[in-house]
Amino acid sequence: MTRKESTERILEAKQAKGLTYEQIAQGVGQHPVWTTSALLGQASMSKKEADRVVECLGLGSEVAEALQTCPMKGSLDSSIPVDPLIYRLHEITQVYGTTIKAIIHEKFGDGIMSAIDFELNIERIPDPHGDRVKMTYNGKFLPYRKW
Repeated sequence: MTRKESTERILEAKQAKGLTYEQIAQGVGQHPVWTTSALLGQASMSKKEADRVVECLGLGSEVAEALQTCPMKGSLDSSIPVDPLIYRLHEITQVYGTTIKAIIHEKFGDGIMSAIDFELNIERIPDPHGDRVKMTYNGKFLPYRKW
């Protein structure tokens, strides 16, 4: 079974059981963002984690095996995304990317933020003018080395 096929089965079972990513993550024992990423084919799970997923969703061992394989990272096409929410994230990078880069370099020096040693949190913040989305990127700083 491919990662794509396992993701399709996972999403069908999730919907059929009426579960949230948060509930599945609790069953797996991992952070909801990381668990969701793995379920969507962007991270590999341990045998224990994958077994917990298939138990929670009532799926077979072939799905657990697929969840343990190393994925091809990057789920988007190279063209500009058309999904409105994903496009907005792309737009934020287009508008603020150079600003973020400049401030990181000013505060840390020449380097990058890791997407490997990385955490992402998403929160809903109540607001009388319309609830807000708060995303926190937390990645290790990796300086470029000289040789």
